[in-house]
Amino acid sequence: MTPRPVLPLVDVTLLASDRLEDRLAVAAALDQACAQTGFLYIRGAQLDAALFRRLLVRAEAYFSLDQATKMRSYIGGSENHSGYVPVGEEQFGVGTSDLKEAYDVNFDYLPATGRRPLLGPNIWPDMPGFREDVQAYYDHVTGIGRQLFRGFALALGLAENHFDAYLQNPPSQLRLIHYPFDASAEDRPGIGAHTDYECFTLLFATAPGLQIVDKNGDWVDVPLIEDTMIMNIGDMMEILSNGRYVATRHRVKKVPEERYSFALFHACDYDYVVAPAVRGEVPRYAPLKGGEHLFNQTAQTFAYLKRKVARGELVLADAVPLDSFGQRDMARA
Repeated sequence: MTPRPVLPLVDVTLLASDRLEDRLAVAAALDQACAQTGFLYIRGAQLDAALFRRLLVRAEAYFSLDQATKMRSYIGGSENHSGYVPVGEEQFGVGTSDLKEAYDVNFDYLPATGRRPLLGPNIWPDMPGFREDVQAYYDHVTGIGRQLFRGFALALGLAENHFDAYLQNPPSQLRLIHYPFDASAEDRPGIGAHTDYECFTLLFATAPGLQIVDKNGDWVDVPLIEDTMIMNIGDMMEILSNGRYVATRHRVKKVPEERYSFALFHACDYDYVVAPAVRGEVPRYAPLKGGEHLFNQTAQTFAYLKRKVARGELVLADAVPLDSFGQRDMARA
């Protein structure tokens, strides 16, 4: 039996319609869902299940490799924060490190000029078919994201193409995440409580484990719904909406079975300045440099970047604490 949704569900098929009325109707549904919870399910004719299955096969093959082979693509050796993330590399705040490993892929920016800390050539493992299938999934979900950006523009009362000019080379990241299961392991979370840094996230997962903080401050399980993706608001969209949408805190609890998840975090271009975009409202947030915020938050969670900061090789300008957005005052583990 299909689990009863605990979050709103929005069909985004008509974002691709030629009729403005259809696109406005989807935008209104998105607006209501994002204002209500900051988390929702989306379904639509755009979602290609075959690409999802191919990505899962590649992830299962990659994460089954021995550790030495996976570390040849270690993220700490990349130019644009891409590559393999071993267990224990990432930690949100203080306490126990996450019990997960990942492979991170960014916009594969090849030109020698215009590079940024999160914008450059990806590291790719020496595995036939991996790059092709991962890139196909990245391109597919990024395309859906561009339609959603247009939906958000309509929802916020902006010109529908408002974000188009700022989506030329965005540092949007795809994370292939593997949560291993070991019944004898200590009680470590899959990933600690946090908000996402970008505008919004689109997530496909193979097993339950995701939890969000509800309006009462309680942790609530998010079941999987067949033929849907999970979508959530990030820090930057909280700012753009002037607080109408909240970057809801979430985590992955200790998993009861092996779990894979594929999250694509959608951002605007690195130099885009994020500021409240709702006309007629007093801004509740100061402007924020999008790429700089994204890199600063990343540098506060990854061990290899923390080491660079400690050695004085990296200085974070205007960094804000990791819990600066969302319902941080309501969350309790």
